[in-house]
Parts: sequence; structure tokens; C-alpha cells
Amino acid sequence: MTNNIVEIDNLSFGYKTRMLHKGINMSFPRGKVVAIMGGSGSGKTTLLRLIGGQLRPTKGEVRVTGKVVHQQNRSGLYDLRRKMGMLFQRGALFSDLCVFDNVAFPIREHTDLPLSMIHDLVLMKLNAVGLRGAHKMMPAELSGGMARRVALARAVALDPDIIMYDEPFAGLDPISMSVICDLIRTLNDTLGATSIIVTHDVEETFSFADYVYFVANGVVAAEGTPDDLRNSDLPFVHQFVHGEKDGPVPFHYPAPDYRAELMGYKA
Repeated sequence: MTNNIVEIDNLSFGYKTRMLHKGINMSFPRGKVVAIMGGSGSGKTTLLRLIGGQLRPTKGEVRVTGKVVHQQNRSGLYDLRRKMGMLFQRGALFSDLCVFDNVAFPIREHTDLPLSMIHDLVLMKLNAVGLRGAHKMMPAELSGGMARRVALARAVALDPDIIMYDEPFAGLDPISMSVICDLIRTLNDTLGATSIIVTHDVEETFSFADYVYFVANGVVAAEGTPDDLRNSDLPFVHQFVHGEKDGPVPFHYPAPDYRAELMGYKA
């Protein structure tokens, strides 16, 4: 029996005018924190949508607990998603619900637990992210870091087997970023879950991830442990890890010759 809870096998996906992925292979072992990294527009978030069944691959397949996601009917897909938690970009809290009700939402949606048990579970999840005292607050009253922590409590409300994070560090100050890094690692190990993180924040991710995939030009350009990639001599990886302007990823979007375009301009 494989130890991988999620497997991406020869996956291709694209739209009419552009192929985002071209034969991608990835595996996500149980209990590990795995990051998917790459430049903006490289299709990182799209991979999460394919894992969650929001999109269907053009070719290949995504398997979750051995089941091919795009072959599931509505009921089967619902059961698979019951095993998943999702931290959306910038939290995506329900603005008209208080902190308590935001975290309680997936528990009410997926279970028939009594109100007393839901109350205790929500407070337990909020306590785990340090915000039990904020359970009556509205999202508009929260700082960016607090909102992200509430969203994390909601993502793990059902003790999922898989926790997916879409740019969890975007817009956070250094202290909040450090807190979120620690929470991702701690909650993953406490729950025995598998965490899949889409991000472009190198130092933060390398500090706690077990394995990293770099995606570029529709393929897995490199993979390995943080130490492997930090010491990599592959031009793309070196440019990305060290934040260099010049390298395989160009500064300029493809365009005609600059001089010719200026000289040929007619009002």
C-alpha cells in the first residue's frame, strides 16, 4: 500500500489558448509538509483546484486516497472533500459571520453534532491558533494575521487528512508570518495530516517544509528537500531561491524590437 495520500500522475491541464501543465508528476506522503513553488502564473493554485475537484485535467489524473478525483460523482467528490481543509488566499472569511460562526461553518455543514459539542470543538480550534478570546469578533475587526489564523482554525475544524494552503504568507508582517509558519508545522504534526502549500515565499517555506516542488513552464523544473534546492546549481532554481533579476525567467514579457516599435509608431 502506498504511503502517498495524494498522487498527481502525468497531469496536463490548460485553457483554449494556453497549456498550464504538461505532464506533471507529484506525490504527497502522509504526515509530510510539501510545498509547490514557482513564479506568478505558473499554475500553482490551479493544482490545488485539480486536487479538490474544482477542475478536470486535460490528461492524466489526480488520486486522493487512491481514488481518481475527476471520476467521482457528486457524492464521491463530497466525501473526498470531507477529508480536505483549505486555507484560501487572504483567509476568505465570511464577512457577515463572527469568528465563532466562521469556524463552526464546516462542522455544521458536514456533521450532525449537537450544539454543545460544536461549541467545544470551535473553542478548541480557536485555542490552538491563539484566538479563543476573539470568538465574538467580526472579520472586519481582525488584523490580517488574526484573520489568517481564524481561517486556519476553520481549515482544520474537521481534523482533515489533507490541509491545502494557498499563499498563506501573502501580506503578513514578519511576526504574523512566523506565527503562521509555526502553526502550519505544529497542526500538521499534531493532526498527522498532509499539508500542501502553494507559495513563492522561499525562506519561510524552507524553514519548515519536508519537500519542495518547483514548477516552471508547465513542468516540475526541480524537486527535493529545502537543503537540496538551496544548494542547487540549476539556473532557474538558483534565480528563484536567491531572488535574482537576471536568469532563465526574463524581466521583459516577449515583445517586438523596442527601437523598431518606437520608430514605426504612427499617430
